[in-house]
Amino acid sequence: MTELKVIEDVAAEAAARISAVAEAGGSVVLAGGSTPKKAYELASAADWSTAKVWFGDERCVPPDDERSNFRMAKEALFDRLAAPPAAIFRMPGELAPEEAAHQYAADIFEHDAEPFDLLLLGIGSDAHTASLFPGKPEISQRNLLVTAVPEAGLEPFVPRVSLTVPALVRAKEILFLITGESKAGPVKASFATEHSMTPAGIVARKARGRVTVLLDAAAAAEL
Repeated sequence: MTELKVIEDVAAEAAARISAVAEAGGSVVLAGGSTPKKAYELASAADWSTAKVWFGDERCVPPDDERSNFRMAKEALFDRLAAPPAAIFRMPGELAPEEAAHQYAADIFEHDAEPFDLLLLGIGSDAHTASLFPGKPEISQRNLLVTAVPEAGLEPFVPRVSLTVPALVRAKEILFLITGESKAGPVKASFATEHSMTPAGIVARKARGRVTVLLDAAAAAEL
């Protein structure tokens, strides 16, 4: 069951939920892009010293590249913490996509990470989530936990690495953070359409745990 919540301050609500899981020593899967940055900054006030941090997807660039999801999380969250998380599992974007995907899957298996306690996701203007794009073969991958994404569907047009649908839907809780009027159409297509086949809609529909979609008024305009 997917719960849609239209609230004034998406970042503050998300930060509260993230902080609660982090302080309980849970595993948190971070999303990239610009939307969650403020939430990460707010959540940096929490105690992450027993938390384990994973990533849902990454651009295949070095970790100090301005397009790197890890760099954003480092600047918005990790560098602000009083004490570092117990573990940070970075997707090695500097490697070739296939090699990075293989290595990250090995990390998940080695640390018995699944199911993740809290998975953060966003949605693109094309309704993609993580780096699973509509019309691309990776959205149909069911045999792997992590997949290479040779061709991105939106900018930046660099290869990527992403958790697959099977890895995403096993999370105990999924939290979508969505803001802005450009997301209103994708939100309707993904969460207010029966049997949605958008990437975000597939993940929400197949999720085994709790799914909450945090929306500002602009993103909820077409609901």
